Amino acid sequence: MINDLTPELQFQTARSSGPGGQNVNKVESKVEVRFHVASSQLLTDEQKGLILSKLGKQLTTDGYLIVTAQEDRSQLRNKETAIRKLHDLLKRALHKPKARRATRPSAGAVRERLQAKKKHSEKKANRRLDF
Repeated sequence: MINDLTPELQFQTARSSGPGGQNVNKVESKVEVRFHVASSQLLTDEQKGLILSKLGKQLTTDGYLIVTAQEDRSQLRNKETAIRKLHDLLKRALHKPKARRATRPSAGAVRERLQAKKKHSEKKANRRLDF
C-alpha cells in the first residue's frame, strides 16, 4: 500500500516532558515527524485526496501531518515509534471499507416473524378477555 516514506519525512527533536529526572533536562528524546502530504512523490493523487479528506483536521495550515513520540527515554526508539504511528495513521486513512450489499430477509424468516407477532397479539387479546 505505502512504500517507505522515510526520504519524505522531516524529523525534529525536543526535550521530552514528564518524569525522568536529569535525563529530561539534558537529552532531546522527544521526536516529531513531519510529512507534507501534497508534495509526496510516493502517493498517488487519489491517495493524497483520501488523506486530505480524512485527516484534514490534523494537518497544519502548511499541509504537514505531524506525529510526535516521547514515551521512551531513547531518541531512536521514539523515532521508530513516531514512524510507526504515522504509518498506522496513513494506513487507516487509506483503508476503504467494504461496500455493504443490501440483503432481504428470507421468506421463512418473514413467516416466522409474522407468526411470532400473531401469537404475541393473541396472548395479549386473551388477557383482555379474562376480566
